[in-house]
Amino acid sequence: MFRRRDDIELKTPEQIELMRRAGLIVADALAAMRQAVAPGITTKELDALAEEVIRSRGAVPSFLGYHGFPASTCISVNEEVVHGIPGAKQLREGDVVAMDCGAIFEGWHGDSALTVTVGEPTAEQAGLLAACEDAMWAGLAKAVVGGRLGDVSAAVEQTARSRGAYGVVEGYGGHGIGSQMHMDPHVPNVGRAGRGMHLVEGMALAVEPMLNLGTHKVLELEDGWTVVTGDGRSSAHFEHTVALTADGPWVLTAHDGGRERLSALGVATPA
Repeated sequence: MFRRRDDIELKTPEQIELMRRAGLIVADALAAMRQAVAPGITTKELDALAEEVIRSRGAVPSFLGYHGFPASTCISVNEEVVHGIPGAKQLREGDVVAMDCGAIFEGWHGDSALTVTVGEPTAEQAGLLAACEDAMWAGLAKAVVGGRLGDVSAAVEQTARSRGAYGVVEGYGGHGIGSQMHMDPHVPNVGRAGRGMHLVEGMALAVEPMLNLGTHKVLELEDGWTVVTGDGRSSAHFEHTVALTADGPWVLTAHDGGRERLSALGVATPA
């Protein structure tokens, strides 16, 4: 069904097409959640909306039941960095909301995340979100055949640090993805270019920086899932799934395949 090199799952073009189907379902779910974000809505209501979209497309949520996780998405608000559990919390004007979503279509996974504000962002919030998203795209641009894994990590880190004095979360990062949601290799958000494993055709990675307004240090809450900033300041999280093809990186969880953002960075993408 697939080949392995150094225990890394390499997908066939047909399998990548199925991952693209999963990725577009995730993109649709996140778009619906983004549109629904408003003061007064609960994170549980956003989660239910995402699950409805996923199941209506013939897929199932990746997160629900994963190691016991109780929801279909992770929704992390303000000082919550990742793995926030949806519940009765009502969003308020000015909140920073990170939404992470995964779907399985015919056995293949897509995984993506974005961060928005409730209402217009402050200048500080806008800077944080832009820095985190730019760092993600810089990493995705380095997901090319013939490169090294450290090129991806270094691009994420260097871009994030060039945008301001943000805390780059180091203990959590991206991952391989395919027939499972989390697979080797781990994709750190800090690193050195030219180091790490060689990137080859058929690999698929989830690139996901997390940036904090203050310290890079984080804590896990007693619920065993929710990760928060060490100083209580806000965090942002962005993620896309990318496949490495002979024609360039294909961002499976972006509606346009990543063409607009990657082209602006001078990176060729599949037609």
